[in-house]
Amino acid sequence: MDFQVVVLGGGVSKNLLPLVSQELPKALLPVANRPVLSYVLELLELSNLKDLIVVVEGEDAALHVGGWISGAYADRLHVEVAAVPEDVGTAGAIRAIARHLTAKDILVISGDVVSDVPLGAVAAAHRRHDAVVTAMLCPAPVSGPSESVSSGGKDKTKKPGRYDLIGLDPTKQFLLHIATGAEVEKDLRVQKSILRAAGQIEIRADLMDAHLYAFKRSVLQEVLDEKVAFHSLKHDVLPYLVRSQLKSEVLLNGSPQAEENGNEKVISQSNQQMLSQILANASELTFHQRHALGPNGYGPTSARKTHKCCVYIAGSGKYCARLNSIQAYSDINRDLIGESNHLSGYSFSAHNNFIDPTAELGAKTTIGPHCMLGEGSQMGDKCSVKRSVIGRHCRIGANVKIVNSVVMNHVTIGDSCSIQGSVICSNVQLQERAVLKDCQVGAGFVVTAGSDYKGEVLAKK
Repeated sequence: MDFQVVVLGGGVSKNLLPLVSQELPKALLPVANRPVLSYVLELLELSNLKDLIVVVEGEDAALHVGGWISGAYADRLHVEVAAVPEDVGTAGAIRAIARHLTAKDILVISGDVVSDVPLGAVAAAHRRHDAVVTAMLCPAPVSGPSESVSSGGKDKTKKPGRYDLIGLDPTKQFLLHIATGAEVEKDLRVQKSILRAAGQIEIRADLMDAHLYAFKRSVLQEVLDEKVAFHSLKHDVLPYLVRSQLKSEVLLNGSPQAEENGNEKVISQSNQQMLSQILANASELTFHQRHALGPNGYGPTSARKTHKCCVYIAGSGKYCARLNSIQAYSDINRDLIGESNHLSGYSFSAHNNFIDPTAELGAKTTIGPHCMLGEGSQMGDKCSVKRSVIGRHCRIGANVKIVNSVVMNHVTIGDSCSIQGSVICSNVQLQERAVLKDCQVGAGFVVTAGSDYKGEVLAKK
């Protein structure tokens, strides 16, 4: 497939503090003990898309990401890492590398997507419809504890997240409306012209825009050049393309055009009226019918400047999530050591867990199902680990309990500590008898002996 691929790697994302830092940008955050960016790169490799530009915000972050890629993928992928200024947004990131984009179609994917949806299917849908944009939609992931962990007797269950409001045509191939972010709370307004052309619209609140798009390059660059204020592909560019798909030259010029036809003068009607008349008599699918108005077809040429915005909807058996919040970080780690452990790349045991052969366990220490223990890590006697990821080269004392948590690399945990629902970053020290519940602990922090924290963010100033 002659698609050029752009991976938006992000930078030091503010909504992931204190998990990220200049030394550990978002793209390198460990998910099931491997950098989150590796999931996108392997998905691209599987789809035989091996020529990529990875865009990273900030020079320092780009150096770290580039260094890791050149070590891990030297012989497997051809990757160019481009640094762009921080906070330029996803649209600004594409603008900054525009001169490197030459292919007819561009595949843009966020570096925080963890998925097993075949990218070839998205690209094929895009080509089949000759669309200006094809967006991948996935079932909205569920969030929260994977089973009822009783705290104070109350059961916590997984909840589907609230994502985007998406309007589809009856064939579920065309994107007619999208509301994201704060717009989701406002009244829903759909253009008459789109409703009239499509006949009906199905509004879905159970689908997530996966931030994976195939774009026709010429149109994307034209929009980015003209709309210099556009900051985000998802919040600015995509809704603009969806809103403008029925705009014709007639409408853009603001007045009907007269065309000479033999001795008659034909005044073309507005695009919407003409379409509704044609479609009233049509038995075929409305959107296909509209685009079948070729140069020799029915109706004046001036009313035919339309473009298609398409969707590819992933099957319900496929996994797709984005690491764009601390809750999502915990959820994705939980999924990849649980029901979706095929994505982790590790071979899980008959006990549904993965313990690296180089790890050492003390007497009477239990590692439950849906757990992962990284290479070179050591655990003392009588420890208990449930539904948690423990990274590489950790030193864990005796009588330690770890539940529903992520412990990164080189962490030292003293005797009799208790950790629940927390994320512990690399090189953290927990002194003996420390208790953490629903906390995030930034890299290199020292939690003093006997301290008890609940719902806190602990990080070096």
